[in-house]
Order: sequence, then C-alpha cells, then structure tokens
Amino acid sequence: MPRSLAPDQCSRIHVLDVDSGEDRILHESSTLLFEAPNWTLDGAALIANADGHLFRLDLEGGEPQRIDLGDLAPVNNDHVLDPDGEHVYVSADDGHIHRAPLTGGTPVRITQDDGRLHFLHGVSPDGMTLLYTGVQRRADGSWIPPNLFAIPSAGGEPTQLTDDEHPDDGPEHSPDGSWIYFNSERARTGHAQLFRMRPDATGIEQLTSDERVNWFPHLSPDGARLVHISFPPGTQGHPEDLPVILRLSAPDGTGLRNLVHLDGGQGTINVNSWAPDSRRLAYVDYPIGA
Repeated sequence: MPRSLAPDQCSRIHVLDVDSGEDRILHESSTLLFEAPNWTLDGAALIANADGHLFRLDLEGGEPQRIDLGDLAPVNNDHVLDPDGEHVYVSADDGHIHRAPLTGGTPVRITQDDGRLHFLHGVSPDGMTLLYTGVQRRADGSWIPPNLFAIPSAGGEPTQLTDDEHPDDGPEHSPDGSWIYFNSERARTGHAQLFRMRPDATGIEQLTSDERVNWFPHLSPDGARLVHISFPPGTQGHPEDLPVILRLSAPDGTGLRNLVHLDGGQGTINVNSWAPDSRRLAYVDYPIGA
C-alpha cells in the first residue's frame, strides 16, 4: 500500500547545493506523499513516486506530471533511471522489478517468480546489471534477513551476492563500477552501518562505525562524494517520521560531516538522488504543522 500523509503533514522536495548550502523547496504537497527523487540525465527534472505512481517534476517549476505506466501495480520508492536516459526501472507492489519508458508506456517485467520480493536499488554504469534487495519468507511465515542480488537488466538468472543471517540492503554501484555500496547489520545486530564490496562480493570494507544507524549510501556521479541518511541511535530498520541527518563523506567514509537535519527517514533518499553535476542533491522531508 502506498504511504500517505498524516494530518497536518506535508511532503517537501528539496534541491540542495552541497557546496554553497543553498537549499530550495522545489515542490510542497499537503495531499501527496512524495518519495525518493531521481534526476533525469539532462538535469532538467526529478522523477519521484507518490500514491503508487511516478511523477516528473521540472526544475523550472510547474505542477508534477504523472507518468502513465498503464496497469502496473503501485510502484514504491525503489526506482532508478536507466543510463540510456529514456527508461526507468521500478519496484512495484507485485514484488517485481519492471522497466518502462520514462515518458510513459507499457512496462516489461525483469525479475522472476522465485518466492522473493525484489526491491531495486541500483543499475550498473553500463546499464547491463541491476542490484536489488531480495526478501523471502520461511515456511513458518517469518522473514529471512534480506540479502543482495544482481540480475541482468534484460532479465535472466539472478546472482546472490550475500547470504548470511545479517540484514543487507541498499546495494548501489560506484560510478566506475568497481564497488558495490550497501548498508548492513553484519557488524552489530540491529544496528545498520555502511559497507562496500567488489562486484563479485569479495573485499568487504566497513565505512562507518558509530552509534547512529546509517542507511542508503549514494555516490555522486563523479565518484568523489558519498551521502547517506543517518537515523537516531537504536532505530530499527529505516522508518518514517524521525529526526534524521543527511551526512556527507569521502567514498571511503572518511571526512564525515552533517549536511542537513530534517524530519524524514523512509522516502527521503531511498535511491540515488545526486544531480548529474555532482553538486546538487534532491531529498524529501515530511514536517508536521510546518
């Protein structure tokens, strides 16, 4: 089910200049709960989801324009643009990943019926591989901790990248394709931190180690900077409506500093929201009574 706003709450899509600190609100809504903005490759617009649909929001202003994906099940906040600039990959509430024209049209399903729910997070720089989080129930109805998978973007057999008792999430390629960044509880149960590994799942490195709960690492297109969302200590998972921080660092996790304190969490930056210029960042906050 698509998320909705609480009474007296709004969703605000921001565009932040990371260097100057200039932060402008591109769009504010008291009726639609927008999530997870992506940038188009020309830098002219954002693509975000709300109410189970995708919308285009032009940087020059105007009302959000819904992208017609036909009879596709409601989409969630796991969507990534194809490097061809003409298509978008989306995760839908049918549990599958689909590819569709960015201008609207009939989607094509990518993932198979393998008993898992598939939550998309990344596409390789050459557009040939998708990274997703796979979630599956045991026979007793309990959930197996999420693991990471890769699958050809044209469809086919997936490759399991992680297989352990620690929840892993948010996999995303570095712009040069040499790393996969992700968050995991492998260092401490119930306490997510940032990691990276090689595309063959070797050479795992821990990037953050602090009392805050860190999720969704996103590298800038030039590969020079890493942004992630940081939850208060003790947070379980990545829920909504918490005081969170967007934090910036070098790709190896050093030089960590706070960018923005906001009311948000789920939906704020679930997928990569860097602009093509590697200077601007889009995010969503959800203030109540603002």
